[in-house]
Amino acid sequence: MKRVYLDNNATTAMHPEVREAIVEALHLYGNPSSHHAFGREAREPIEQARSSVAEMLGAAPDNIIFTSGGSESNNLVLKEVACRNKACDCGAGLAKKGRHIITTQVEHPSVLETCRCLSIGNVDVTFLPVDKYGRVSVEDVEKAIRDDTALISIMYANNEVGTIQPIREIGEIAKKRGIRFHTDAVQVAGKLPVNVDELGVHYLSLSGHKLNGPKGVGALYIRPGSEVCPLIYGGHQERGRRAGTENTLGIIGLGKAAEVAMEAMTKNIAHMSSLRDKLEKGLTERIPHTRVNGHPEYRLPNTTNISFQYVEGEAILYRLDAEGIAVSTGSACSSGSLDPSHVLMAMNVPIEMAHGSIRFSLGHETTAQEIDYVIDRVAKSIEKLRALSPLYRKK
Repeated sequence: MKRVYLDNNATTAMHPEVREAIVEALHLYGNPSSHHAFGREAREPIEQARSSVAEMLGAAPDNIIFTSGGSESNNLVLKEVACRNKACDCGAGLAKKGRHIITTQVEHPSVLETCRCLSIGNVDVTFLPVDKYGRVSVEDVEKAIRDDTALISIMYANNEVGTIQPIREIGEIAKKRGIRFHTDAVQVAGKLPVNVDELGVHYLSLSGHKLNGPKGVGALYIRPGSEVCPLIYGGHQERGRRAGTENTLGIIGLGKAAEVAMEAMTKNIAHMSSLRDKLEKGLTERIPHTRVNGHPEYRLPNTTNISFQYVEGEAILYRLDAEGIAVSTGSACSSGSLDPSHVLMAMNVPIEMAHGSIRFSLGHETTAQEIDYVIDRVAKSIEKLRALSPLYRKK
């Protein structure tokens, strides 16, 4: 049976060069914090990886810290707001106090759930709406700012529909108003060019396994003059911002993934966007009663989210899985829920369409032949499922 993987926004296959770099480093068992030769041998590739990640972001290596992934990076930034408003000797609490966060209704669960948790305590959170394309209004962001606004946290690109937010414009507002600005760039890093100075962000989160690196490792950019309150205490690692012995192999893999992504980025953007358009065109022309969700222009090159009316997304997913095709009904972090996507609900997609939505997220390995296969099998699967639907028969 043919196997086609179109769930790259959930996770990506490790690039062969990344695997090779990790295998070559398996002999490094010294603690990177140790000052003897074994420790120095482990420290050197970590710092090389830090430089590679920094180069991918247009940042200085000293402003990159390694974490366990995007979710930890997001939590690290958001919880700093609560830290500012309590007695704490980490240094972050010495910054200007403020108890208000601005975010959107379409963020990743690691941002939404953290903000909801903080709102139970001493932090106020404004969850801004988005338009029908999933994009937040710059004007709405500016209107939401209060005297005690401490942080704006808005994702760079949405993991479910691929819509890219106006990060640069929001960064200008944040700078003008003296407010720290964080972006979850997990779905963008390695796929599109990123420059933290041009974006005007104070913090930027990314994850290794979203850019063909290993799982269990991520990074956080922290602009000079901005701080975080550590989630993990107990050591001086990562300049005192994240205690714990470094994940040497994971960090080396992330560094190599960043290098590979930078080298192939222009080619990969053209390749994936062309196949994404081919997939959309083929599905919407062949299957009636469909809807493409997301912005037609400001979007990731590899992502399309399509609603198929009169059928359930879970039924489509399982039927395609039987055909060897891996897709998603939304975010992998919320796939255990039968509720419609919070992103599609915020975009005011009709609930019956939201329930029949599938996310196709391509990778640099995706081929035109695979897309032809997917178009054919999706069309046949929808036809069979609709034949079983009383709603479709009554239309």
